[in-house]
Amino acid sequence: MAQAVEDWYKQMPIITRTYLTAAIVTTVGCSLDIISPFNLCLHPTLVIKNYQFWRLITNFLFFRKMDLDFLFHMFFLARYCKLLEENSFRGRTADFFYMLLFGATFLTGTVLVGGMIPYLSESFAKIIFLSNSLTLMMVYVWSKQNPFIHMSFLGLFTFTAAYLPWVLLGFSVFVGASAWVDLLGMIAGHAYYFLEDVYPRMTGRRPLKTPSFIKALFADDVVVVAQPLRFAVPQVDEVHQD
Repeated sequence: MAQAVEDWYKQMPIITRTYLTAAIVTTVGCSLDIISPFNLCLHPTLVIKNYQFWRLITNFLFFRKMDLDFLFHMFFLARYCKLLEENSFRGRTADFFYMLLFGATFLTGTVLVGGMIPYLSESFAKIIFLSNSLTLMMVYVWSKQNPFIHMSFLGLFTFTAAYLPWVLLGFSVFVGASAWVDLLGMIAGHAYYFLEDVYPRMTGRRPLKTPSFIKALFADDVVVVAQPLRFAVPQVDEVHQD
């Protein structure tokens, strides 16, 4: 059993393995009171005035208390982050990293701006961890790229992958989690899907092209595409030539 888990972990692509490991270590550390969640949360005042910029990253690593909701998010993080990195972004690790960077920036900016809007500031002020949002963003992007795959939720009912984010949103509400957090993830996922897949088909321009300095950070394996062999038909003169 232990060997199977070790093999499964080692077979994960680099971004998925790194993020999953950081999320589990951070959440377990907070549960054991080794790390204080207050030092990890997104606190605009401390980020801007006290230059605690690490909060822009650490708020994506803590998944709150270790309960059923945590186990579900770890499962979906490991599964759909891995599926995206191995399939849609195969051989494009830099592009996958840039997708996560876009999502993290979009979510952080939305919370900061929302906190300054009257009547909405109170709701956004409660969102201090965006780990669940980033996970649902990945699920949303995957569901858009694979909309017709049939799925089952706990064996209770079946649906197509296009509805997976909404099913997870309903489950989060059922277990008492904030619907705002999951909705933000879906909005971020739709923004990425539109800018990366829909808009380029409409205009021929790709606004989310990965910067060259990010590509330089990753040495992607070259994906070799097999080409069919083509044999030239000999000329008649060549066939009869002695």
